[in-house]
Amino acid sequence: MDKRILITGGAGFIGANLGLGLKERYRTCEIIAFDNLKRRGSELNVPRLQRAGIRFVHGDVRNREDVIEGGLAPELILECSAEPSVLAGYSSPEYMLNTNVLGTIHCLELARRHQADMIFLSTSRVYPVALLNQLQTKETATRLVLEEEQGVPGCSSHGISEDFPLTGARSLYGATKLASELVMTEYAAAYGLRTIINRCGVITGPWQMGKVDQGVFALWVAAHYFGRSLSYIGHGGTGKQVRDLLHIADFVDLIDLQIARFDVLNGQVFNVGGGLSSSLSLQETTSLCRDLVGQQIDIGTILEDRAGDVKVFITDHRHVTHCTGWRPQREPRETLADIVDWMRASDSLVRPIFEGL
Repeated sequence: MDKRILITGGAGFIGANLGLGLKERYRTCEIIAFDNLKRRGSELNVPRLQRAGIRFVHGDVRNREDVIEGGLAPELILECSAEPSVLAGYSSPEYMLNTNVLGTIHCLELARRHQADMIFLSTSRVYPVALLNQLQTKETATRLVLEEEQGVPGCSSHGISEDFPLTGARSLYGATKLASELVMTEYAAAYGLRTIINRCGVITGPWQMGKVDQGVFALWVAAHYFGRSLSYIGHGGTGKQVRDLLHIADFVDLIDLQIARFDVLNGQVFNVGGGLSSSLSLQETTSLCRDLVGQQIDIGTILEDRAGDVKVFITDHRHVTHCTGWRPQREPRETLADIVDWMRASDSLVRPIFEGL
């Protein structure tokens, strides 16, 4: 592969790892990492990118001049830029709308002008919160489990597929990503752009600066490693709510496959995540972190649900697996162990970041 690839949000956790992973595979590719460095910790990725021969451009997807008039001229755009926090949408709606919708429009306009392919990182948060929380579950000693029969299309014990209904409120964050999907579909139809949409679940791994409102598994590891307290929030305060997790290296593998098979995958929407076998409740995550870090921390209980919280979300990735042959290779314990190893190796570098979150 010999392309000019633009990665928006390119100094963020996902964007930087995509850039580094693709550059390692394709040395002759010109990769541009475009980022406003708003999220604390993203600045640590800039030297990593530059050492790998990736060009860093400081810019903001909200600014038309930075994106469209910036001389970027890509052949492929990986649109990873976003304000990814559900909670931020309630406190800073204007910033979220401008970043997540207007920013995507600017990227699409850039793609139109250069007839660039585009892979868009959407989210599992496009699915309505109330309907997800009405799904039938049973309670075990450590987690909530989806029942096989739900009476709702796109849902089974495997999780949530692309056929799950989209009618209903989903959080402002989810709405911005779904709006971007719709605009992207119209650009593709009107201008002949080749596009792929990935509705991503929780992606995690080394170099993720997890916070209370985004990056929960990295946050859980960090709290155990740095000796900070946590709380089980909402859904009875038991910590039995469940998410699946996907190692960032597995996600890089998928993007590599999608780039190689763009002709076949063009126009498709995929739910992307670790799936049922790579899912954890907060209780189970706590046990793993205690084992891996060797430290126990205080965990409180907050009974009230937070706005937009979902009690169980498991990604049914069978569609993308069928189309590409891809499937996650790393189990949750390996994923969390990789985060622990990274924190130990980079303690002096990342401690100030996590202590400030």
